[in-house]
Amino acid sequence: MGCKRFSLSFRFLIIYFQLRVEDILVRGLNWSKLLDPNKKGQWWLPADIASTADNVEEVANAIDKEVLEAQQLLQLAAAQRMNTDARKAIFCIIMSGEDYIDAFEKLLRLDLHGKQDREIMRVLVECCLQEKVFNKYYTILASKLCEHDKNHKFTLQFCLWDHFKELDSMHLTRSMHLAKFVAEMVASFTLSLAVLKTVDLADIKQLTAKRTMHFRMLFEAIFEYPDSLIWNVFTRVAVTPELESLRHGIKFFIKYIVETNKSLNEKFKLAKKALNNAEGVLM
Repeated sequence: MGCKRFSLSFRFLIIYFQLRVEDILVRGLNWSKLLDPNKKGQWWLPADIASTADNVEEVANAIDKEVLEAQQLLQLAAAQRMNTDARKAIFCIIMSGEDYIDAFEKLLRLDLHGKQDREIMRVLVECCLQEKVFNKYYTILASKLCEHDKNHKFTLQFCLWDHFKELDSMHLTRSMHLAKFVAEMVASFTLSLAVLKTVDLADIKQLTAKRTMHFRMLFEAIFEYPDSLIWNVFTRVAVTPELESLRHGIKFFIKYIVETNKSLNEKFKLAKKALNNAEGVLM
């Protein structure tokens, strides 16, 4: 049993080493410390543990706890079909981050090659959709990444378009989380409603029950925000001539699908007015 734990932990460290990550899962232990020729005493332990470890059993328990955590994360990664070393490393960083800043900084340290950096957004969105309860941690982290590098924004758009294609076969919880995720990204102005340009919201034949429900949840989530934000969100797609088809689709969808929710009538009127705001005047 002990050998199995060591093997999994070592494999985890090897994955990180290959990707040149400084901070590995064993908290407080980094590669500079690992390779330091002047290591003394219980150098492998975080300072707070090393100072209180008075006997071998306590040290062993501390190490076992970290190794078990690594093992559990790798098992979870496998269950979520993280089938490459890059995807596993990204998954473990996102899922073990102390907060979005911690995860963001560690993701930046990954020396991903070629198209591997595109996996960051795909893994992030998948983690969000797999949660039992929607967690804004993922949208905040996604916004931070997009702010840092516009390539993440492009990757995210393509990722969302792929998920839109799967709506008819998507589980309800995943669909709900995806709708909230997109609404959050639009409301934070990380993305615009132009992300919906691949969807024909005015085509009744395409608006199956599941697709209709999904986009209704998305718009209703946006309409929960203050009027000024709603105005600015819809104005963003009002000033681009190339998005005329999208504007038509949104107006159609709001009028015949979403507007049945009478409690949001004023929000709908505001949105439709903003879609005609070709001058782009913001609130």
